[in-house]
Parts: sequence; structure tokens; C-alpha cells
Amino acid sequence: MPAPGMIVFDCDGVLVDSEGIKSGVVARRLAGLGITTTGAALIERFGGVPERDMYRALSSETGIEISAEHASETHALKLAACASKGETLVVPGVHACLDAVRGVAVCVASSASPKMIEQVLRQTSLWERFAPNIFSAHEVKRGKPAPDLFLLTAQRMAVAPEQCLVIEDSPAGIAAAEAAAMIPIGFAGAGHCRPDHAEKLYRAGAGKVFMDMPSLTEYLAMLR
Repeated sequence: MPAPGMIVFDCDGVLVDSEGIKSGVVARRLAGLGITTTGAALIERFGGVPERDMYRALSSETGIEISAEHASETHALKLAACASKGETLVVPGVHACLDAVRGVAVCVASSASPKMIEQVLRQTSLWERFAPNIFSAHEVKRGKPAPDLFLLTAQRMAVAPEQCLVIEDSPAGIAAAEAAAMIPIGFAGAGHCRPDHAEKLYRAGAGKVFMDMPSLTEYLAMLR
């Protein structure tokens, strides 16, 4: 594989180990509306998918209204839950990974809200390593698994999609990268990843899957 022109990092589940925390908050809040689920079940089905799309699907299936107020309050609780973890929210080895790819353009493309992205990146000392090259699905009409966010990222960064390598922890993110004609690489080293997670990423289209950040770092350094 040739050296990438840019490395695109997902945020939750790649840079910060936040998927389990956030999905747990959402599941508890949904229970209050009469929608019974678990954080693990939400990740299994909606991992990498924008929250707005998740709520729309659940409301349609259950017939239970999920109001904008409910979504806003849940978002605030997710922010607080992630904030309580402080610096420990960072995926171990991320800073060493970024050190190893210095000289290559890097950016973040996440389904999370801009506010959430900024908070978790700031509390883990990652904001300065990416800003201003940080993009949210809130900027596009269709979130992952559609390619829109990644195509916007390539356009803004002035890099051809086929020269972009994408690091993703969700099948939806892998599918989105492939649909954008980018090179999808899976990461299955976050706390929410089950033993079969790597296989799911391969099935979604990942060319390679790494189980921890040091292994991913070694691979990216080799490409560079």
C-alpha cells in the first residue's frame, strides 16, 4: 500500500474510549420512555451512526416519540459522563500513534456533535493535535454509512478520496469509507469491542483490523 496522503480518524472508539459510556446513558434514558434496550445493543445496531438517525429509527419502530428535548437532555448527560473520566478517556497509545505519523495530514471525522467532539478531544489533550481539521456528521445531510462526511472531509482538506486512509471502529464507518473510495482500516481495541468485533469490521469491508493502538501505530509508521 502506498503512503497515504491523509489519515482520517474516527473519534469515539478510536481516539477516545467513550462508546460504552455514551450508549449506557442513552439506554437508561430510553428506558424512561418505555423503550427497553441496552448500551451494548445500541452499539451493535447503531455504532457509528448519527444520533439523529438512531432516534428516528427507534421512534418509527416503537411508535414512541423521542422529542428534541429528550435528545438534548440525553446529550448533556453524555457530556457529563464523559467529562467525569477526564484524561483517562483517551485510548492508550493514541498520542504515540500521532507522534509516529508526524508529517502526514491527519483529521477527525465523527458522527458525534461538534460540542461532544470538542469536549472529549480537549479533555484528552487531543484537540490541539487536530484542530481545525475536525469534521462532524452534523455538517452533512446523510451520516455514516453514507459517504457524505468523508467526502466533505476530503474536499475541505484538498486530498483525493483514494489517497485517504480511514481508521474506524464501526461497520457503518468502514462502509462509509469504502463508499467514499477511501481505504478503510478497522480498530477493535476499545472497551466496547466484543471478541467478534474484528470479524464484523472485515465483513463491512476493512482491509486490515488492529486490536490495539501500538499495532496500528506500527502499521501506519511503516506506510509512512
